[in-house]
Amino acid sequence: MYDVPAEILVEAEGPLRIITLNRPDAYNAVDDALHTGLAKLWPQLNEDRQARVAVLTGAGKAFSAGGDFGYLAELAQDADLRAKTIAHGREIVLGMARCRLPVVAAVNGPAVGLGCSLVALSDIVYIAEAAYLKDPHVQVGLVAADGGPLTWPLHTSLLLAKEYALTGAKIPAERAREMGLVNHVVADPMSEALACAERMLELPRQAVESTKRLLNLHLERAVLATLDFAMTAEDLSFQTEDFRAVIAGLTAKSG
Repeated sequence: MYDVPAEILVEAEGPLRIITLNRPDAYNAVDDALHTGLAKLWPQLNEDRQARVAVLTGAGKAFSAGGDFGYLAELAQDADLRAKTIAHGREIVLGMARCRLPVVAAVNGPAVGLGCSLVALSDIVYIAEAAYLKDPHVQVGLVAADGGPLTWPLHTSLLLAKEYALTGAKIPAERAREMGLVNHVVADPMSEALACAERMLELPRQAVESTKRLLNLHLERAVLATLDFAMTAEDLSFQTEDFRAVIAGLTAKSG
């Protein structure tokens, strides 16, 4: 129903849109098609006047395993692909921040890298008990331009945001709830997210959408204060020897 690649499924159930990251065999790792699709998704969702609430989840065992190693290796070598990806990263962040629909995340498994960002940019988050968040940008030699650190200081203390951004450490579900990075740790995040979406669908549309906008003005202002620096810094980090060496090692191991 939307102009997005097969790596993203969009299903309509009345005014509800269920968005599924759809590379289950790769744990929904982000490749060029998925990244491009995410950049194109949010404007279309905004323009879908029949849509009122969205639920975001991952197919299979993961929410998203982060960047696909092959894709990351390409980004180190291909300047045009890198420029497109940096621009699309900006579009994903601002597209989610400005989306008029409430977005409820059903985090069914690990949410790593960009997956972690999608969680941070969602409006309400239900996470499975065994799932976790992780932003490993620094571990592979990158700046987290579209990563969790972009918005974490709005959700938790600056000290805690620094701890996990500067180390790339895993954040277990219950720890994420304690920090304010997710709302609820549950056995079945999809059913809980759908129930939450249904509750919002029972409320007056203009009140819900305008209240979300009111709250997200704080988010957008914070993002715009740091986004340009972050994107420039990430672009530079893609070109460093440190990044190339880490990705070469990871690619060799995965092969």
